Amino acid sequence: MSRVRSSTADRRDAGFTLIEVLIALAVASLSLVAIGAVVSSSARGVRKVEQHVTLIEDARLALATAIPDRDRLQPGRLNGRAGSGEWLAQVTPVGGDWEEPAGKAGWLPEVVTLRVRTGSGAVADLRTVRLARTVQ
Repeated sequence: MSRVRSSTADRRDAGFTLIEVLIALAVASLSLVAIGAVVSSSARGVRKVEQHVTLIEDARLALATAIPDRDRLQPGRLNGRAGSGEWLAQVTPVGGDWEEPAGKAGWLPEVVTLRVRTGSGAVADLRTVRLARTVQ
């Protein structure tokens, strides 16, 4: 008869209680939620990096193709499309009265402001100075 008692006692201790199973499920659920939050945050970061790369590529393309060479650089506004977005360039003389020697061709500094907006709405403003050849 002692044999029957020991097998009954073993059966009671053999499995998990309902509380243990619920706690294990709660821990697993919290782990999955934390993993999901990390993946979501990572995906947002990747999207931002992709938008930034697109913006820089559009700005590089606009600078390479939109801004005329020094010999043809004139004050005014230019606009167009580059890559996935659009750009606006404004060329203005640098402030101050620049004197050029009489009868000699010289160089005048021009401020070139470039605003690039991608299709996603990201905006970059670039400002540089280029030297423009003066007319003789």
